[in-house]
Amino acid sequence: MTELSYLPGFASEHVTEAMEGAVPIGQFSPQRVPFGLYPEKLSTTAFTVARADNRRTWFYRIRPSVLHGEFAPMALPAWRTPPISEPPRPNQMRWDPLPIAADAGDFLDGMTTLVGGGDGRLQVGLGAHIYTAARSMTDRFFANADGELLILPQQGRLILYTECGRLLVHPGEMVLIPRGIRFRVELPDGPSRGYVCENYGAGLRLPERGLVGSDGFANDRDFKAPVAWFEDREGAFELVVKFGGGFHRTTLDHSPLDVVGWVGTAYPVKYALESFNAMNSVSYDHPDPSIFTVLTSPSDTQGVANVDFVIFPPRWMVAEHTFRPPWFHRNIMSEFMGLIYGQYDAKGRGFDPGGASLHGCMTPHGPEQTVYARATETELTPMRLSATLAFMFESRYLMVPTAAAVALPEFQSDYLACWQGLSRQFPRA
Repeated sequence: MTELSYLPGFASEHVTEAMEGAVPIGQFSPQRVPFGLYPEKLSTTAFTVARADNRRTWFYRIRPSVLHGEFAPMALPAWRTPPISEPPRPNQMRWDPLPIAADAGDFLDGMTTLVGGGDGRLQVGLGAHIYTAARSMTDRFFANADGELLILPQQGRLILYTECGRLLVHPGEMVLIPRGIRFRVELPDGPSRGYVCENYGAGLRLPERGLVGSDGFANDRDFKAPVAWFEDREGAFELVVKFGGGFHRTTLDHSPLDVVGWVGTAYPVKYALESFNAMNSVSYDHPDPSIFTVLTSPSDTQGVANVDFVIFPPRWMVAEHTFRPPWFHRNIMSEFMGLIYGQYDAKGRGFDPGGASLHGCMTPHGPEQTVYARATETELTPMRLSATLAFMFESRYLMVPTAAAVALPEFQSDYLACWQGLSRQFPRA
């Protein structure tokens, strides 16, 4: 499969059918649904939240999803859910890219949690993971009851087969899978690696634009939703569910992707990050990274995010008399960063595509010595920062690394060395 058809939009109501007439007209649950289909409602928000925030979808499916065997516990030990029991660490941390082992397994088997913040059972915070997958999920399906999944492939495309349809996702694109949606992942290019934000809090949404006006940042029309597609397969299948931080499996005698039509506001979307309309300074000073927010998950405090998804895409830099890379700073928010391709402008060697870093609450960080020297000495002409794409998961919750993440051979125990060349420049008395 090389091309897919999409419906445009982000969290607006859509109607889509794989067979004409599969979605009833005039009401959601008539006494008899066309073609003998079963009506089933998925709500990823409370029934009574405000209309603008309400997320629900009606499925019209061959069999109701209640048809499955008894769930039994299973282990995916590298995938953790906060609160992380290890003590928080104020150190700056960084990881090299995790290799994709020949026996890495599928998208679920190869999920490794690096950090987590908040509490998944209380539906606040996030987990930041790396997936390394060597084989497709063919007869295995997954649903996450704990949170929604923001997936960023870094190496190799993904095809996500979901209850709502199919999505082909390239490196440089993101896909958002709502809480509870059942899906499987295929690897059309072979082994794949990427990043995952597991959001336990309020659903990710487009941020308000404020004084920027009506067109900056990410636009609704650039988010693509799948059209209805179904598979009517019978046989021996496995369904894995993440529930309360644990994993459980059951058997099915049919594919759960048997939705012939659907209508609603809870559905997967994908977005090409190159579509982001970046704002930047055209006079002086490097602005706060919040201007690069693609999606936000609000918390109960106005202006303080449960999770922000921020990108640093190709862009022009033209500020005058200004240190253009990110400045040295300490921040109340915790910042988990990754690199899809290219080189991040605040880093030199050591932050490679597929790698990651963590700078926690009030932990100082900023440009390395070589970057600082170049930025303070270069002639400030207009400059195009191209062929680079970095991102950040930023959260009000303290992100804690897992013991396994710190024990990985890819953990850079010498990360602090990149700043040691920043010598005193102030004249001595």
